[in-house]
Amino acid sequence: MPAAVVLAGTVTIEGAFPHAVRRLREACPRIDWRQGRAAAGAAITLAADPAMKEGAFRVETGEGMTVKVTGGGIPGVIYAVEDMIARGGADPARLAVSPRDETPGMLYRTFWTWDHSTNWELSQVGLQEIGVFNPYGKPPGGFLADYKRLIDFCSRNRVAAITIYGFLRDSHGGIEAAQELCRYATERGVRIMPGIAIGAYGGVYWEGDHKYNLATWLKQNPQFAATMEKGVGFQLADLSFPLNFPRSDYTVSACPSAPETIEWMEEAVSWLAETFDIGGINIESGDYGVCGCDRCVARRQNAAEAARRKDDHGDSWSHTDMAENFPKLYRAAKAKKPDLWVYCEMQWDNLLDPVASAAQTRLPQGGVYQHTANKSFWRKLRTALTRDYVEKLPTQPNVLRCQFACQWNGDERTERYAFNAKTFADMAGVGARDAMDGLTVWGEASAWHAAVELSYIAFARFTWEPTLTWERFMAEEMAPRLGGGEAAERFVAIAEEIDQNQRLPVERLAAFRREALSRAGDAGSDAARRWLTLGEQIARREYMGA
Repeated sequence: MPAAVVLAGTVTIEGAFPHAVRRLREACPRIDWRQGRAAAGAAITLAADPAMKEGAFRVETGEGMTVKVTGGGIPGVIYAVEDMIARGGADPARLAVSPRDETPGMLYRTFWTWDHSTNWELSQVGLQEIGVFNPYGKPPGGFLADYKRLIDFCSRNRVAAITIYGFLRDSHGGIEAAQELCRYATERGVRIMPGIAIGAYGGVYWEGDHKYNLATWLKQNPQFAATMEKGVGFQLADLSFPLNFPRSDYTVSACPSAPETIEWMEEAVSWLAETFDIGGINIESGDYGVCGCDRCVARRQNAAEAARRKDDHGDSWSHTDMAENFPKLYRAAKAKKPDLWVYCEMQWDNLLDPVASAAQTRLPQGGVYQHTANKSFWRKLRTALTRDYVEKLPTQPNVLRCQFACQWNGDERTERYAFNAKTFADMAGVGARDAMDGLTVWGEASAWHAAVELSYIAFARFTWEPTLTWERFMAEEMAPRLGGGEAAERFVAIAEEIDQNQRLPVERLAAFRREALSRAGDAGSDAARRWLTLGEQIARREYMGA
């Protein structure tokens, strides 16, 4: 087996991967890193291999302190360098490198976000935690400040992509800010995926006086507005309080049967793909109601789909609309950037009883088909789903999306700041077992909160290695971050008890708070911060009396 090498002194780096080079310089500042082609001496060669799965990497060592890094695209090279840094120790003057070969178990590892409730830069006004039609309340620079922190986390932890609804708003920088964000993300190996909906959600340009903003377009072309079957909105069965859908320009919809609507959307998607260095697009049919005009009703002569909108599912979207129009937007995007990940949202809780099955056979191979599960449906899905069933679906490839372990389910606290690590581990393991190619979870809350951070780490680890055991995860990830194995077990036990009980005796909370703060005082700086955030969460509840 090739031996480990130790890089020290002067080391030459060959390969045009600026962020990988930056990370090596940051990790070992006392090594004399020089870029170029090495004739002799210590050297690292960085290269991408298009034949490798995106994100996969191989690290090889040779004689004379030489290292060859080969990655599946920019992400693979960066993951390799991050792995070398993590395993090579914290010595600023030397870097120990051992051979390594890794491939992601799930290719599509995605965080889902809305711009207004993505809070990673906590030192600014305007934080929001829920909502779909929200104005942007932060300073204009808040968009880049939040998402650059999120991108840094994804790059270091092998999270492949970030879906952003509200990608384009005049109020947070418009085109220029979005272009800067894409540049920053691409350099760090993270795909930015704007979220859009067919004839809804503001169009491609979510908010602003722009020709690809839906409200702007409909004011100029009112004849193409949708005739909604019912009022805008829906309710989630797994959420204990009613959702609010205030009427505004955000809630307008265009008729998806009007050829002019889809021609405008195709043109807008082409512009989006050629104007920004995006890594993909997340496309929905819109989920707050459907058009009831004669053309739309005639096209949706589908008993199963109609029944789901009338029964306890309360569906507020149309699979037939999506199947008719997604292929057009898919082709428009791929024509500009063939390597885009183009997600097709299959909506909620219907993976086991597909709607509009005949229409779905027309969906293009190569789209990424995202099946969303609320909490109650996941309980059913995790045992009823099989590999054989998934492999026979007309849509390929398929990914799961977790519409819980976030603000969209639970009691008034929701699960946005809960310890969701076991949920993510479970979904990754079951999904991989049953031939799902990815998992999407909400990534809006900052990793400053320890329960959130550790849940994200679990998402990253278990989607990369779905066969990972919980015991290994605790030993390899939780224990080093919390002050040891016993400390990690206590953190999980405390976090789970406070999550599972909306009300607890104040005396119990006080005991937990004292323990968390005591462990913060005994731990190192990073572990102390994690215990302090748990202690603050408990102290807040103690102060409120429950």
